[in-house]
Amino acid sequence: MQHLDYLYHPFENARNSTIAKNGMVATSQPLASQAGLSILQKGGNAIDAAIATAAALTVVEPTSNGIGSDAFALVWTENKLYGLNGSGHSPASISTEEIRKRGYEEIPKFGFEPVTVPGAPGAWAELSRRFGKLPFKELFAPAIQYAEEGYPISPVLGKFWGMAAKKFRETLKGEEFTHWFDTFAPNGKAPEIGEVWSSEGHAHTLRKIAETHAEDFYNGETADRIDAFSKQYGGFISKEDLASYQPEWVDPISVNYRGYNVWEIPPNGQGLVALSALNMLKGFDILEKESDSTYHKQIEAMKLAFADGEKYIADASSMEVGINDLLDEDYSAERRSSITEEAGDPEAGVPPKGGTVYLAAADGEGNMVSFIQSNYMGFGSGLVVPGTGVALQNRGHNFTMEQGHANSLEGNKRSYHTIIPGFLTKEDQPVGPFGVMGGFMQPQGHLQVVMNTVDFHLNPQSALDAPRWQWMKDKTVWVEPNFPKHVAEALARRGHEISVQLDTGAFGRGQIIWRDPETGVLYGGTESRTDGTISAY
Repeated sequence: MQHLDYLYHPFENARNSTIAKNGMVATSQPLASQAGLSILQKGGNAIDAAIATAAALTVVEPTSNGIGSDAFALVWTENKLYGLNGSGHSPASISTEEIRKRGYEEIPKFGFEPVTVPGAPGAWAELSRRFGKLPFKELFAPAIQYAEEGYPISPVLGKFWGMAAKKFRETLKGEEFTHWFDTFAPNGKAPEIGEVWSSEGHAHTLRKIAETHAEDFYNGETADRIDAFSKQYGGFISKEDLASYQPEWVDPISVNYRGYNVWEIPPNGQGLVALSALNMLKGFDILEKESDSTYHKQIEAMKLAFADGEKYIADASSMEVGINDLLDEDYSAERRSSITEEAGDPEAGVPPKGGTVYLAAADGEGNMVSFIQSNYMGFGSGLVVPGTGVALQNRGHNFTMEQGHANSLEGNKRSYHTIIPGFLTKEDQPVGPFGVMGGFMQPQGHLQVVMNTVDFHLNPQSALDAPRWQWMKDKTVWVEPNFPKHVAEALARRGHEISVQLDTGAFGRGQIIWRDPETGVLYGGTESRTDGTISAY
């Protein structure tokens, strides 16, 4: 049946929310969600399932994440919400001076210059150590099996894989990039939809991580391979950088939005942008969804929040403005008052001084996990460590070369980070995990999903299916093809420069699991813009 077009959808279709009681895993890849479900059915908890799903995603969705990714998690367990920052730091030897010596005025997207220490393997190990139930090694069996035996490429995965391979053929010319093509474009091309792809390198590395509780990745054979590859091509990352890495438990941050607490990971992530925008919006009376007034307020609040985020968010140790300052009620009111009836040009305020995968998992005992990991841009830096399947991320591209800026490039520093898991609670009880991946779309997706749920009372699936907008820069706003035409026209009359995008891939991919506090029943929604699936029982 290869003559069929698996990306052709001439008819509208509606997907219902998934409802179950014993356990649920929602993610962008069917095989990964089934990996997580298999762990739940073996007696594992939601934390175990999230780790197994994340490991499987490095194999079955390498277009967005990999073993060389960063990760963040929000974990509800023991009647408390915990946050884990699994983002890696820059190499100790890197600096703006060293980058300029190589002829760059900004940090490039590809090569060793944007490579930072991968944090995902360490995050998996730390989650298991603190909250896991099953042996760590057991969680990797599905991922290793997919890597060894291969799996058929799903439709959206195949689409983005092909696009990446085409771009890399045009842009990646150095010898150091040949290992990416050997791994992800064997026989000179990307695997097509329905074609089976496997990777012995992935299987070998995942097995080493499983057997050593990730110690091999940072201090063993895999670390040696990363170090040797870096040295061979003049990279900055070293075995010493890997050995010094440790994920960090952090206190989640929140704002109360109309009776619900919306939770995010604190900086270096951009979750603060979503909270800042919601803090402005809660001061408005939002009466209806499909209104240009509603969308206008959302867009303008998001623009102001992004302006503040770009100026102030960085590695927490480098921030000169505190989180509480940016979420100060008086400051939010001041920012809110600057929103007029017309589209504005965003500028940062002056507060008072004081390529990604997302998954959600829940079990029948009340444990819930909001988890996200990413290479940053698709496959990341374009570099794959020979024989390992490890695609190194390009997260360092988010640093700035501007001296004195909070997010300026320095050694041993975490960059401004785009990936953010979200969580919702009400009156100290969990509602559940949610997230929308996709670069700088993420806080915009969080805002839209939260408002769809809280303001407009949409079920999880409808909250994700609703047409999305994305502010790009200045007054430019992208909208999806099914975005209400009359609203788009009204926004244009307010001065917004509206651009309808035929490809919905830029508008993020989300997952939601809500839990009924009285019955324990789980209600899930998954992304219709990708190969999204919920596995439950």
